[in-house]
Amino acid sequence: MDLGIFAKTFAAQGAEPLLMAARQAGYASVQFNMACLGLASMPEVISDETAQSVARASKATGVKIAAVSGTYNMIHPDRAKRDDGMRRLGVMIKAAGAMGTGLVTLCTGSRDAEDQWRHHPDNESPEAWADLTAEMTKAAVMADAHSVDLGIEPEFANVVCNAQAARRLIGEIGSPRIRIVLDPANLFEVAGEAERRDIIERAVDLLGERIVMAHAKDRDAKGNFVAAGTGVIDFRHFVGALKNAVFNGPLITHGLSEAEAPSVAAFLKGIVAT
Repeated sequence: MDLGIFAKTFAAQGAEPLLMAARQAGYASVQFNMACLGLASMPEVISDETAQSVARASKATGVKIAAVSGTYNMIHPDRAKRDDGMRRLGVMIKAAGAMGTGLVTLCTGSRDAEDQWRHHPDNESPEAWADLTAEMTKAAVMADAHSVDLGIEPEFANVVCNAQAARRLIGEIGSPRIRIVLDPANLFEVAGEAERRDIIERAVDLLGERIVMAHAKDRDAKGNFVAAGTGVIDFRHFVGALKNAVFNGPLITHGLSEAEAPSVAAFLKGIVAT
């Protein structure tokens, strides 16, 4: 189980300086974001040279590109914004292989027009679900054409808000390209210890064979996001559940500061090693 981190955690700009910073902090892989190259997170164009520069930096530093972010609001209430996001996602999918990765991560989105990770009551509507399945169907076709997988993440505030919704989406789309990014901190806001463990175990049991990446951030007792190991989540339990499901993908931490990165790496390495 490789230990990785969101590339945007580091202030360094440019692929090689950033990947070296990740390596020096104790990480073997990153979830990359095009903003780290001074571009938009979802650029309109990615040149071959730009994409290849990321792969070269990965080879030079020994830090793997576990995934690249392709997040946009897949159920934005404005159809024009969804269409623009889909065009940009196509650019990301096409460039992923040249960057050295076979995984593009997505956001299933929210009807909130300003924040794709903020809950909106219309997320539960049949219309929102229909928009999501239409977007995911198109995305899966593009991904298959370029031999790239798509990582969707059950998030409490999104239309795919839990493991059950993720399993439903997998069944309805019917594409092997749809994979799961599982973050225990996104499966609840505030919950007691027994409930947290139950939610996490059920999610791993339900999605196990589709989990391609795990995330590691934490929540404090009030529900705020904090760095892994400083909140209420039992990461030994989470990693143990993943191991029982024969998961051998990357564990990527985020929701932390650059200053916290080395101590979080040490904490997670201790857990993964046991």
